[in-house]
Amino acid sequence: MSATRVLVLNSGSSSVKYQLLDMRDSSRLAVGLVERIGEEGSRLRHTPQGGGPREWTGPIADHDAALKAVAEELSKDGLGLDSPELAAIGHRVVHGGKTFTEPTVIDEAVLAEIERLIPVAPLHNPANLTGIRTARALRPDLPQVAVFDTAFHTTMPESAARYAIDVETADAHRIRRYGFHGTSHAYVSRATAELLGKSPEEVNVIVLHLGNGASASAVRGGRCVDTSMGLTPLEGLVMGTRSGDMDPAVIFHLMRVGKMSTDEIDTLLNKKSGLIGLCGDNDMREIRRRVDEGDEQAKLAFDIYIHRLKKYIGAYYAVLGRVDAIAFTAGVGENAASVREAAVAGLQSLGLAVDDALNAVRSDEPRLISPADARVAVAVVPTDEELEIATQTYALVEESN
Repeated sequence: MSATRVLVLNSGSSSVKYQLLDMRDSSRLAVGLVERIGEEGSRLRHTPQGGGPREWTGPIADHDAALKAVAEELSKDGLGLDSPELAAIGHRVVHGGKTFTEPTVIDEAVLAEIERLIPVAPLHNPANLTGIRTARALRPDLPQVAVFDTAFHTTMPESAARYAIDVETADAHRIRRYGFHGTSHAYVSRATAELLGKSPEEVNVIVLHLGNGASASAVRGGRCVDTSMGLTPLEGLVMGTRSGDMDPAVIFHLMRVGKMSTDEIDTLLNKKSGLIGLCGDNDMREIRRRVDEGDEQAKLAFDIYIHRLKKYIGAYYAVLGRVDAIAFTAGVGENAASVREAAVAGLQSLGLAVDDALNAVRSDEPRLISPADARVAVAVVPTDEELEIATQTYALVEESN
């Protein structure tokens, strides 16, 4: 294929993140963000390869205007959407349900299915659809590929994906564990195997994607066999603003006794819980600063966060039977040495430990932080979801040519 560039688009409800990559060497020719779409003070920040950032503030009414502004910025660097070197556009789509198990070239049937999945992803899929439709209108001749956050987790066995509720009810409403952050889990599990000098098929990895949203996965031989997020991204680990696991009857209690509406409970569990609900902060750096100053509320929040994390490490160790590595990734996982240290503290009988000096090193490179003689490798692997989307998109388009 003579065209080697892929534009990656991640369309949110009021934002568009983008990267243009050259797949010959995976280099980033440009990165940028359009935010506050449809609001006052819309802003575009664009950084070309080898150049400083350019910022533009002004009215951006909708995603159509946002993508046209992105195209204009790219054109200023000779990287416009009309370039013959652009091979495809790759779109991040949050929810693919059971239908989409791999990257998919977008056509009307694919769009219809993504739309059909809106009830299980009401915050994300509509925005993803808007970005896709806008990009297709700008370049109707160009292959557009959907890469789904849920796809990596579709290899889970039914024993892990099914909830223990009435089967007919579950099937009628598509209630099951889908999992999210799959693009990150796929990239990190594969990169961890490379770090160990092995193929993904040889390695069992527990991936801990710890950002404001957080999820864990158990990956056996390159295939996901369990993950912590469920029907929605609310289940699982304690997160920045989400509760993670809790007794479902809490919801009934809040409705009956607290007289709270469905929307109020939704807001509570998704936006006012987790770390911010426990201590008023969802930035791990600020929480650790408060812990170091003796703040008991911050310490309790940190301890609850770590307790849940340890439970999932232990659970996925049991699911996998043999663990070759644990990989920390995303904002907290990559940068918070105290979280990594606390997460494996006391787990020496499972072969887990970190070397204090290695753990303290800050780097953008994949690295091992466990002692040289450790039975289980502990790794820090910076995630790269955009590169993973671009790689999957380019491979699919190249294969179809």
